[in-house]
Amino acid sequence: MSEQEHLQYLYKRLARLDDQIVLQRMKALGYWPIADGLPPDPPDEAAERKQIEAELARIGRSALTVDDVQAALKAERARRWEESKKRRALRKAQADADRRARRDAWQAHKLATIVHAGSGVSDQLNDAQSDAQKLTRAGLPVLHSASDLAAALGISIGKLRWLTYHRRGATLVHYHRYEVPKKTGGVRAISAPKPALDACQRWILAMLAPLGTSAQAHGFVAGRSTLSNAQNHVGRALLVNLDLKDFFPSVRFTRVRGLFRAFGYSGAVATLLALLTTEPPRIAGAIAGDPLKRRFHIAIGERQLPQGACTSPLLTNLICKRLDARLAGLARRAGFVYTRYADDLSFSGPDRSLLGPLLGAVRRILHAEGFTEHPDKTHVMGQAQRQEVTGLVVNTAVGLKRDDKRRLRAMLHNAARTGLDAQNRAGHPNFQSYLRGWVAYASMVEPERAQEWYAALARAVGGNQ
Repeated sequence: MSEQEHLQYLYKRLARLDDQIVLQRMKALGYWPIADGLPPDPPDEAAERKQIEAELARIGRSALTVDDVQAALKAERARRWEESKKRRALRKAQADADRRARRDAWQAHKLATIVHAGSGVSDQLNDAQSDAQKLTRAGLPVLHSASDLAAALGISIGKLRWLTYHRRGATLVHYHRYEVPKKTGGVRAISAPKPALDACQRWILAMLAPLGTSAQAHGFVAGRSTLSNAQNHVGRALLVNLDLKDFFPSVRFTRVRGLFRAFGYSGAVATLLALLTTEPPRIAGAIAGDPLKRRFHIAIGERQLPQGACTSPLLTNLICKRLDARLAGLARRAGFVYTRYADDLSFSGPDRSLLGPLLGAVRRILHAEGFTEHPDKTHVMGQAQRQEVTGLVVNTAVGLKRDDKRRLRAMLHNAARTGLDAQNRAGHPNFQSYLRGWVAYASMVEPERAQEWYAALARAVGGNQ
C-alpha cells in the first residue's frame, strides 16, 4: 500500500467514526484541551445544514404519502426549475440595475468634467488636485478640475470641451489664418483666435499678469518697450544681436502644460489651459469625391504657441525666465549686459576679447533651453559701425535710424503738400492713424524733437490732430 493510499484509508476510517469518539481520542493523545468540547459549526454551515435537514424531512414525508415516485420527482424538478428561474431573473434585474447605475454615473461624470480631449493630450486629465497653497502664494486662482475652470471662464463644460478638443483634421477650427509679409522677405503665418476662444485667452492673460517677467525681458511688458531695451546698450564698445529661430512655434504644447503645472495646477487644469493657448499649424484641403464638399483643416505639426494669440507673448516671457537668468548671469561674468525683446537677444560689452567664449556659451544655453539661434541673423557691431538694438541706434544715444527719420519727414512734408491719399502708397486703411503712430513713436525715442514732429503732423493732416 502506497503512502497516498494509506492516508486515504485512514481518512475513510476517521470519517466513519462518531465525532465524540474522535474528540475523546484527541484529548487522550493531547491534541485537544481536555476541558473544551466540540467547536460550534460556522453560522453559514449551520444554516445550510438546517436547510438540508428540513428538505430531507419534507421529501421523507412526501414519500410516505405519494405512491407515484416518478410524479413526485417530476414535481420536485419543476419546483426547483421555477425557483432557479426566479433566482436568475432576480440576478439579471440586479445586474441590469447596476449597469444602469454605472452608466448614469459615467454620464453624470462626463457632464461634470472632461475625460478625453483628443489623442496625445489627454493623459493627465484624471489628475484633478492642484497645489492650493502654491497657487495662492503666486496670486493665481485655485482651480482643481475642468468644472472649476469652466466656472471661472464663465462657460459651460460643453463649451470648454468644444474649445479644447484636439483634432488632427477638422472642418471647423477656432482660429482665422492669414499671412503678412516680413520686412526681411517671406511671409509670417498669423493665427488669430475667433471671439469665443479669444475671450478665454484674454481671461488667461489677465490671470497670469500678476506673475511678472524677468528684468531682462522688454517685449510685450507693460512699461517697457524697444526704447527701454535699447537704453541698456548705449555707448558700448561692442554690441552683439542674436535672433531666435521660430520663437513662438518652438514652444510646444507639452512645454506650456509643464509651465502651468509648475505654477501648481493639476494635470487636468494645466492640460486644458495649454489646449486653450496652443494650436497646431494646419493646411486646408478637401477629400476628392466628398459629396458634401467639406473643407478640412489638417494639422501638419504639433500644437504650439500661435502667432496672433494674445497669450503667446506672455507665455514665452514666462517660459524664458530661466533662459534670461542664465544668459544674464553669463553676460555679467563676462562684463556684458544682456536684454531680450521677444526673440531678439542683445549683448553689449567693453571689448572683443571674450566674444568667442561668450557666443559659444550662449549657444549651449539656448540649445539646453530648447531654442535655436537663427543662423542668418547674428550681428557683431563695433563702435565704428552703426549699432542697432530693436531698430534704434545706440552708438552715443538712443535715436531713430537716419533712413527712418528721412522717410517720416518726407511723408509728413509731402502729405502737407499733396494730401494724405497721395502719400498712402502702401494702402494703409487709416493712413492718418498710421502717421500719428509714427510721430508718437519718434517723439518717444527723441523727445527733444517732439514739438517739431507734431508741428509737421499738424500741417500734414490739416491741423486736425
